[in-house]
Amino acid sequence: MIRNYPECVNEMGTAYEVKKAVESGKLYRIEKGVYADTPSISTLAIITTKYPNAIITLDTAFYYHNLTDVIPEHYYLATRSSARGIRDKRVKQIFIKDDFLNQGVVTMKRRDAEFKVYDRERMLIELIRFKNKLPYDYYKEILNNYRSLLYELDIERVQEYAATFPKSKTITEILDREVF
Repeated sequence: MIRNYPECVNEMGTAYEVKKAVESGKLYRIEKGVYADTPSISTLAIITTKYPNAIITLDTAFYYHNLTDVIPEHYYLATRSSARGIRDKRVKQIFIKDDFLNQGVVTMKRRDAEFKVYDRERMLIELIRFKNKLPYDYYKEILNNYRSLLYELDIERVQEYAATFPKSKTITEILDREVF
């Protein structure tokens, strides 16, 4: 099981006990602030443990929702606009206004990591919002995959999400023209 340093101290009682557990091999220090029962932990588990309030979005979410087979070079994390900047070369941070941050958040599990990610419906809105920042072929691949699972999507939820974002009229027009 993976946990952060405060969780280890809380579980073991003191910082000294954590240090003893690491020295004895009962606990492994994976990197600063991240500890686990086993020495081999996925990068996803490390990232989501280090940044528990962040939400997986964009390329990373598209990949975990099986909307693309392109493995992302970075972990894209959405945080509130007032959050401190993340200084981790593995992470691309997306600042989102508090009003929209938690819309469509679900929990997903992959191997040794349990993490927050936007649902497919919210990711469709994000695809449209970031359309001009994504490579055209990549955008088209994901859009075509959305079209193939159109009957699995909650269209009403997509429309509710679209209505809450700035430029909702533009988002709705693109949804009608390119997806539905």
